[in-house]
Amino acid sequence: MVEEETFEKAESGSSHTYPVQAGTLHKGDYVMLKGHPCKLVEITTSKTGKHGHAKASIMGIDVFTGKKYEDSCPTSHSIDAPFVSRKEYQLLDIGSDGFVTLLLEDGSTKEDLKFADNEEDQKLKDKLHDVLTSGKDVIVGTMIAMGEEKIIDYRELAN
Repeated sequence: MVEEETFEKAESGSSHTYPVQAGTLHKGDYVMLKGHPCKLVEITTSKTGKHGHAKASIMGIDVFTGKKYEDSCPTSHSIDAPFVSRKEYQLLDIGSDGFVTLLLEDGSTKEDLKFADNEEDQKLKDKLHDVLTSGKDVIVGTMIAMGEEKIIDYRELAN
């Protein structure tokens, strides 16, 4: 008798990052600094030194926490950059615990997204709550990087 093998479902195996040469980075690009997905706010390069490598000093802001990170590496070396994507959903509700209810394209709901406890997210949450309670429809824009998702902006729909 032949035993039937069963396999657990697995992810596609794709990485959340891709390599990019440090010398080609520009302000506004996304890179991984100290293990965090960051948007570059400043990058400076030094001249080639006696050991032959120009260095890039990189400063970025974490896209999820707003914390500032710095790093430096030779411009000829690769640095990881996160795959960043954006999605839009219709906002249905904001719970008192900070979790939001979003409407997906297929008509189902998504309820696993929560506002962080930082000042910036709380201001956005309050604005969205005011717009929702006024009876307007709201579309929220989210940013996805490194398997995390965050609401970053919104727009009101004309009723």
